[in-house]
Amino acid sequence: MEQRHYDRAAEDIGNIISLGHVNTAIPDQGLATLFYVSGLGLTRDPFMMTSTDNMWINVGQSQFHLPTGRGEVLRGATGLVVPDREALVRRLAALRRPLADTRFDFCESNDRVEAVSPWGNRIHCHAPDPDRFGPILLGMAYVAFEVPPGTARGIARFYREVLQAPAEVLDGGREARIMVGAKRYFVFRETDAAQAAYDGHHVQIDVANFSGPHRRLLELGLVTEESSLHQYRFKAIIELDTRAVLFTIEHEVRSMQHPMYGRVLVNRDPAQSALGYKPGRDSLAWSMA
Repeated sequence: MEQRHYDRAAEDIGNIISLGHVNTAIPDQGLATLFYVSGLGLTRDPFMMTSTDNMWINVGQSQFHLPTGRGEVLRGATGLVVPDREALVRRLAALRRPLADTRFDFCESNDRVEAVSPWGNRIHCHAPDPDRFGPILLGMAYVAFEVPPGTARGIARFYREVLQAPAEVLDGGREARIMVGAKRYFVFRETDAAQAAYDGHHVQIDVANFSGPHRRLLELGLVTEESSLHQYRFKAIIELDTRAVLFTIEHEVRSMQHPMYGRVLVNRDPAQSALGYKPGRDSLAWSMA
C-alpha cells in the first residue's frame, strides 16, 4: 500500500485557538441594529444580553459585543466573511437615508466591501474563499490594527513568546500576522498616521495553555484583571527587552473550561423575508458543505 505523506505542520494552530469577540461600546442600540443586523445581515443573539444595556451580534462562531455607552472605535478594521456580496451591497445602500446623520458609509473594491458603522468602526466584508479563510460562509476572519512605525517585529515576538501563538513578520517588517485560530488572524500594520487615543475597546481570545501565558504576563507586570477562574485580562503589548509599550489593546483571555467556550451561536439567513418566505431556511450554516 502506498504510503501517504502530509505536511503536518500545516495543521498547527498554536495556543490561541479561537477569536471570540470584538467589543466596542455604542451610544444607540437602534442605530446599531440598523447597521449590524439590517445592513451587515448579522444576527442579534436571542439568548444573551437582550435588554437595552448591551447587545451581542453573532457572526458565524464569533461575535461583536456592543454595550451601551460612549462610542468606541477600534483602531483598524474587523474582517468578516459574508456569503452574498450583492445582497450585502443592497442592504447597505438601503441605510443611506436612515443613517444619513452618522458616520455610516460603504464602498466597494475588487476583493471586499468596506463598511463604516455609525460611530466610525470599519468592517471589511469578503466573499467566501477557502484558500484564504478556510471553509466558512460567515465568520470573523481577522482584526487588523494600525500600529506605530517600528513596532511590528516586537509585536510578533510578544505573541510568540508570551501567548505561544505562531506569528510572522511580512511586508519588509512593517506587518505582524498572528494566528488566533484556524485561518483567523490578528494583523498589526505599521502606519505613519497619528495614533488615535485608546478608548477602552477590547478583543477576546480562547487559549489552550491558559496558565503559561498568565504566568509570563504576571512576571512582566501586565495582568490588569483577574476576572474569574476561567478568565484574565491584559492591555499592553510590549517590547520584551526594554519593556516599552508597543501598542495597547485589551485582551480578554479565556480558558477552554470557560462555561461559554464552544457555545453554539444562532445565525439567521438574511435573505428570508415575509413575502418570499422559504420554510425551513430561517437559519444559515456558517460553514461550507
